[in-house]
Amino acid sequence: MGLRFHFDTVVDFAPERAEEILRAVPALPGVFALCGAREGDEPYLTRTADLRRRMRRLLDPPESQSKRLNLRDKVARIEYCVTGSDFESSLVLYDAAVALFGYAEARRRLKLHTPYFLRLTMENAHPRVYATNRLSKRGLGEMYGPFPSRSVAERYCDAVLDLFKLRRCWEDLEPYPEHPGCVYGEMKKCMEPCKQACTPEEYAAEAVAVKAFFDTRGESRLAAIEQEREQASAEMEFERAAALHAQWQKVKAAAAQADEIVQPVPKLRAVIVQTAVVEKELPDQAALFLLQGGCLAGPERLSTLGVRAVKEQTSVGSSLFAQPLMLQAVPLEGEVGLPVDSPEVRAAAVLGVLEAKVGKASDLALLSDHLSLFKRWYYRPEKQRTGEVFLPNADGGWPVRRILRGAARAALGEPKKMAETQREAAKGAKTKILHEGREGVERVVVMAEKREKVE
Repeated sequence: MGLRFHFDTVVDFAPERAEEILRAVPALPGVFALCGAREGDEPYLTRTADLRRRMRRLLDPPESQSKRLNLRDKVARIEYCVTGSDFESSLVLYDAAVALFGYAEARRRLKLHTPYFLRLTMENAHPRVYATNRLSKRGLGEMYGPFPSRSVAERYCDAVLDLFKLRRCWEDLEPYPEHPGCVYGEMKKCMEPCKQACTPEEYAAEAVAVKAFFDTRGESRLAAIEQEREQASAEMEFERAAALHAQWQKVKAAAAQADEIVQPVPKLRAVIVQTAVVEKELPDQAALFLLQGGCLAGPERLSTLGVRAVKEQTSVGSSLFAQPLMLQAVPLEGEVGLPVDSPEVRAAAVLGVLEAKVGKASDLALLSDHLSLFKRWYYRPEKQRTGEVFLPNADGGWPVRRILRGAARAALGEPKKMAETQREAAKGAKTKILHEGREGVERVVVMAEKREKVE
């Protein structure tokens, strides 16, 4: 992916034509590279919020006695891409760095580190759970994450293991009755397979229960406790029902420590909606990215044409028409399905293109880099994270209408606040009929008179 990368615009640079060349560079966010004339020179690669301003700092005539970096006499070629969002800039910068410097150097320059996951070793005779940031092809299906840090992953791991009796020791067990055991066994928080205190089948069943907890983010355990609690209440065993409710709250608190994005790596899927590069020919579009199996693909542009714009809420108030609804044509009698150019069809087509682009990650290093880029964006504070993320529905399908509404917010912005109604000024005002002559559409509105200022 990175080796096939190329910049959208390539311009030969000459110092005597610097003003003309830089004037043509857009004052928009993007990624650029300044390449030297000599073959062995490494390009200057970076991203910026304003391409023209940043290039001027580097290529304008140097000021006297200034220590600022100036590359005016060393650059022979300018290459750049305009991007629509910070997320797109980070992905383009990574692809460009891989194409120019290789994977190892790109990873070092961008300071990418593999996120932390929880690994459940089901292939072991005595499975256990531990936090790790080492990916392996054999264990990807049993690695749950990504987490923002190792401490968060270990905290979630401890909270889950407090609900079960899986072992926490790291050694390869060779059970025998005289084994000294550990403190968790003394506290009855472990089934003590090292002492052969349980059968292999019992321990395997406990490991399967832990895996079900991770796979469903606690829903499997919560459903079982809820059923027992309802049964105890029906049988008038209120003390037992109260104890089960306390246990339910403990499980709920443990499950809440993992974000909704924490899933097995092969099942990790998400759609990221970002602002797109503004084009006069194609206005009101959003950029969609896809995370599937830990790999990123995109952007693909999605038109919001036909999606009731959130900006329209400023003019029509809080009525039904103010909501971001899909304005699709009503099928005629005998027609089945959606219109050909409906927003849902366009969104499904864009998602299909993205899914076709994403392949299975054969390179664990590339998988690690993409997961690191996604984690870096996703776990930012909410006020600093631009864009929206959408996870699949329970049946595996995408929430297309929610994605369309998110695309409308990205392309058109958030709705403005409604102006306060001036009731006093409207008293005794004139009235106006909207859509006069259209039966069922006529509407009488109050028009406040304009009062001229008296000097």
